[in-house]
Amino acid sequence: MSEKVYNIIFYVRRFDPEKDSAPRQQQYTIPVEKGMTVLDGLHYIKQTQDASLGFRFSCRMGVCGSCGMMINGKPGLACNTQILDVSETALTVAPLPNFNLIRDLVPDLVPMFGVHKGIQPYIQRRDVAEKENPSMEYFQTPHQLEEFLQFTYCIKCGCCMAACPTMATDREYLGPMPLAQIYRYNVDSRDDAGDARRNIAAESHGVFNCHYAGECSAACPKGVDPARAIQLMKKDLVLRYFGLSKHGKCAHLHKKPDKSSWKPKVEAPAFTAGK
Repeated sequence: MSEKVYNIIFYVRRFDPEKDSAPRQQQYTIPVEKGMTVLDGLHYIKQTQDASLGFRFSCRMGVCGSCGMMINGKPGLACNTQILDVSETALTVAPLPNFNLIRDLVPDLVPMFGVHKGIQPYIQRRDVAEKENPSMEYFQTPHQLEEFLQFTYCIKCGCCMAACPTMATDREYLGPMPLAQIYRYNVDSRDDAGDARRNIAAESHGVFNCHYAGECSAACPKGVDPARAIQLMKKDLVLRYFGLSKHGKCAHLHKKPDKSSWKPKVEAPAFTAGK
């Protein structure tokens, strides 16, 4: 038995800076079966109806974050949003707000990545020689890993930035993605550069401009909670200002175990085949 086919109208926000003076909305009707994603629908439009439609995509499996866009008024990834989960009649697709628009559904993410680069989002150590030529491992407990693990799932898609009301009114605001990544690296017990990142977070357009609307966390397609990271960063900055913070030591080096010396604590019983 064949799947039911729905004729769904796509209302797509279009803008070509070489032709249009302002964004416009264009309508397309496409046949949709169960399992089709919004990205599948856009490909169908481009291949069969309008080759000029511009949108960004890459992995098609919710990993790269390239296809972030507004789908019926909510930020999300086109590649892992099922059309029929959103509507069986009509769908509105638009570029992510709070970014400059390059063309059609393609926002300019360069400023966001510029801020992200500025926070130095990588592990930094004072023992440079050991970092460049490692001879041992950095010790980290499972509990220390859990403190920042969820923030490592961020794919830099920009959905949280598009949902943030502070970003809409303050274009110099660092934004939930970079601020959450500041917290991610500052909490990492292996890192030594927390003070430099805290200075960035404490600036006039940093964490204290967050009004805690929580829309960034609600919009995240990977389940990351940037709003929580920002509030924890505020707490950390206030405690440090009053000298109440516990300054933890950076993770120490841990000698790699000698596997040749490993022995089981309990000898396994000899196996005897039954009759």
